[in-house]
Amino acid sequence: MATRRSRTPSARTSRPKAAASRGGGASAAAPSPFPPIAEYAFLSDCHTGALVAPDGSVDWLCVPRFDSPSIFASLLDREAGTFRFAPFGINVPSARAYEPGTNVLATTWRTPTGWIVVHDALVMGPTRGPDTVTPHTRPPADSDAEHMLVRVVECIDDEVEIELVCEPVFDYGRTAATWRLVDGDDHLAEATGGDATVRIRSDLHFGVEGGTVRARQILRAGDRAYCALSWADDFEAPADVDAATASIATTVAYWRRWLDTAASPTTATARPFSARRWSSRASPTCPPVPPLAALTTGLPETPGGERNWDYRYSWMRDSPSPCRPSIG
Repeated sequence: MATRRSRTPSARTSRPKAAASRGGGASAAAPSPFPPIAEYAFLSDCHTGALVAPDGSVDWLCVPRFDSPSIFASLLDREAGTFRFAPFGINVPSARAYEPGTNVLATTWRTPTGWIVVHDALVMGPTRGPDTVTPHTRPPADSDAEHMLVRVVECIDDEVEIELVCEPVFDYGRTAATWRLVDGDDHLAEATGGDATVRIRSDLHFGVEGGTVRARQILRAGDRAYCALSWADDFEAPADVDAATASIATTVAYWRRWLDTAASPTTATARPFSARRWSSRASPTCPPVPPLAALTTGLPETPGGERNWDYRYSWMRDSPSPCRPSIG
């Protein structure tokens, strides 16, 4: 278990022009272009974690582990990678909530033409053998990480144009992605940067524009669509929207089973209100990693400064607190 503070390369500083176009610096006249950290939703599969902004963009994700270099880091730098799956031209959702007792996010969007709901999850699935992506020594359990981010959208009224924009930038925003369509299939694309590779599969038709994959489609009431970003062995991913929906349902069931076994120090009456707290604590505390101090790296105390600590480590002093619900 690591207990030291480790430095990590910081993402590039934001471009002044980009900041100005999205609101400029933090002040009363020109608010920060970055959402408050409390507005981010948190996803996890116990091996890594993602932060999802209110506009539907994944602004932080490191693969394959919590302490791996980032592929999306717009949380710190608007040029350091992002992944959006949401209605085209709409940036403010109508509602956001976790499926009760889980780390599965449901975002409801109202547009001038209709309504959609997007579900996001770092999915769990049945254990199929040794984990070669993030090897660990704990005894095998019934479920483990599938090493992919799955996103499913359903149109629930009228029609909505959705967009997919996947723009990874590897190694903390320092290495641009090189994309290719796999075997010429415009539903399957692969991004490489340095030693890292990820694949995205969808039932939407992809177009590659430099370091970005894009797609757009109009969904009508009852229509569904999906995308899956994979770093699994052989880049396994759901082949269609039914399989993607099933993987999210399996993940919902996993977290609820975990919650049922957690020794929450609350009464049965209070349990529904505390369930979200325990499941959020579980994500960075389940095997194979000990409790993490934070999901992200730190920012320098001063611009260009040396004190840029990485908090994706476990502090012996703080670890007992989030473990108590799990051990009774």
